[in-house]
Amino acid sequence: MAHVLLVEDDVSIRDSMELVLRRHGHEVAAAGTGEEGLDLLRGPGGIDVVVLDLMLPGIDGFEVCRRIRAAAQTPIIMLTSRGDDSDIVTGLEAGADDYVVKPVTARVLDARVRAAVRRVEPTPRPSSAEEYDGLVLDRAGLSVAKRGEPIAIPPTELRLLLELSASPGQVFSREQLLQLVWEHDYFADSRLVDAAVGRLRAKIEDVASRPRYIQTVRGFGYRFGPL
Repeated sequence: MAHVLLVEDDVSIRDSMELVLRRHGHEVAAAGTGEEGLDLLRGPGGIDVVVLDLMLPGIDGFEVCRRIRAAAQTPIIMLTSRGDDSDIVTGLEAGADDYVVKPVTARVLDARVRAAVRRVEPTPRPSSAEEYDGLVLDRAGLSVAKRGEPIAIPPTELRLLLELSASPGQVFSREQLLQLVWEHDYFADSRLVDAAVGRLRAKIEDVASRPRYIQTVRGFGYRFGPL
């Protein structure tokens, strides 16, 4: 069960989604505006995952996403009524971990919420800290540091980094990474992978446009190193 913050201004959609989530065993805090959602997120009780509509009165979903990401690593599933590339890419670049195009079925929404929560708590690895040319990954402690400085990395990007670095030099296709990190074997979209790689590079690379750790293998996918 997850504690879900649902931010949706359409009352009928919000009520139906809240009902669906509760029927699947989740606890739900619902908000009709971005401002209300941010207040609930900062309040007591703890939120495991945010389900965030884009078209909101006041500050829109993009801005809400940016404000959440600036202060917290809580997973964000973005909702959009349109499948426009520009909306999806902007949402992912704002820091969303996943997106769902409306209308969404109960099964898909529940699966996305559960997958997002699992990414927050990756399976602990038996090995301790590993160093890759100044980048230290602690698989047991789920932390990352570079040249001695801790780096805050949201759960999805951390899991992506751990999966890639577990097999240095091995090329992973985007489809493989969708299954390993997002647990998507349906409705897959490689833009999730590309956006997360971009955000991860911005955090761990010296120059994101010339990556050393997360390298692109054109026509295939991504690999960690070689360094």
